[in-house]
Amino acid sequence: MKGIFSMSKVLTKITQSAYFKKKDRIPYINAVVLMGLFTFLFLGAEYLYVDVLSRMVSEDKTVLAQNYALGVSAAGFLLYPLLNRFCKNRLKTVCFAVFGLSSVLCIAFICMGTAYSATFTAGLVLFLLLGLFGSAVFYLSMRMMKTDRYLARTVGISYALGILLQFANNNLVRSEVVGAIILSVFLMLLVWMLIKNDRIYCENGGHKVEASPDEDKRDSNTKETAKGATVGILMILLVVLMTCIFSTLDNAVTLVHAGGTVDIGQWPRILLALSGLAAGFVFDIKNRKYMGLVMYCVMVLSTICIVVLKFGGSFLVGLIVFYLSAGFFAVFFTSGFMELSRHMRISELWAGMGRAVNNITAALIANPVLALLSYDSSIAVIVLVLFLFVAVSTVAVVYTFQKKAFAEQLITDATNTVSEKEKVQKFMELFSFTEREAEVFGCLVNTEDSVQAIAENLYVSRRTLERYISAIYEKTGVKSRVGLLNLYNK
Repeated sequence: MKGIFSMSKVLTKITQSAYFKKKDRIPYINAVVLMGLFTFLFLGAEYLYVDVLSRMVSEDKTVLAQNYALGVSAAGFLLYPLLNRFCKNRLKTVCFAVFGLSSVLCIAFICMGTAYSATFTAGLVLFLLLGLFGSAVFYLSMRMMKTDRYLARTVGISYALGILLQFANNNLVRSEVVGAIILSVFLMLLVWMLIKNDRIYCENGGHKVEASPDEDKRDSNTKETAKGATVGILMILLVVLMTCIFSTLDNAVTLVHAGGTVDIGQWPRILLALSGLAAGFVFDIKNRKYMGLVMYCVMVLSTICIVVLKFGGSFLVGLIVFYLSAGFFAVFFTSGFMELSRHMRISELWAGMGRAVNNITAALIANPVLALLSYDSSIAVIVLVLFLFVAVSTVAVVYTFQKKAFAEQLITDATNTVSEKEKVQKFMELFSFTEREAEVFGCLVNTEDSVQAIAENLYVSRRTLERYISAIYEKTGVKSRVGLLNLYNK
């Protein structure tokens, strides 16, 4: 009888474990679809907008309108935090629905292309609303993922999905009207997913209605400290400077293409999707420990490429470097701000900050950079690129040290948590433990049981448990159980 009872417990554990694994995959899939849909919609709307305007006005005026649209979208990213704070439950649902229908109407106005002023205004409204939706998408995606374990990978897959959807739409759909209808359908699908997932994950997300006053006080003291704000500002500055470098490379490639020497075509989009996918998996190595270093190496390569292109180097090499670096950069700033937002008081503001900063910087520097690259003076371009390189290097070093200090502060804050359950949960979030790793971590720091005893209590083999322990040591940077205890009781 005792054997049957023990076997029943083992089967229950296995069943529960399998259920949670399957259940935990669903939020990540939803996050991939949400971010992928937004990437497709933003790029598709930009393509439609520029295409329609180019038939109505000169190229210079079209580029100017495109820059205005990017700038307005950045303002839209900052509107969602206000919506999330002051509009609750049904009112927020109504706002999402109204904004979605308004966006569809704007797409229809753009597609009609009756007059420049109407098309221009419709475009600005559309990108303002798309910015708001984008901010909601990144915040919701961050909320859906319990930890940051697969953050960069999720962002990379979603980015690749969005690029491939745009590639298919541009190559398979020849009619502009049909393309606009597809954009409208996907936009309403995005709005529906936002409404559905907002009810599940964010109904109380920004308000903590069930939290006690003490918990609210702790959150306000620990979430957005001086160190957190400093890291956020440095991250913004880093993205601004990197955007300047990558936009310069983008414009250098565009000038060659515009000159009619080489026809880029659509194939580089595939390369862009693959680079974003690769970036997600590379960045997630050792819990994004080397993400900053990898991104810095990509930036160095891009900087060298700009100089080579300016001196008449291989255009094909420059094109490949541009699309490879663009995918890495998009995943870097998106996942970087999403990771940071989890530890900030106004998470809604920071989750989509990467896209907002990139858009407004690209809009502001587009014309000056194009003008500079059009001059015959290569010295001016080299001086600018070297200045940006030195500035990025300096900010990157300061950012790395400040981020490390902020991480240490978060660990200290976690150790001051009163409840042991809360304490383990905070460590789970900080080090991206899986549910099982968090369970093992709790046993290691809160009991004096041997490894064999812990394995028996958790109904796993000793070898399996040792794999969990090795993963925990690797993520926390310690080499023994004593080191783990010191970290936990810091």
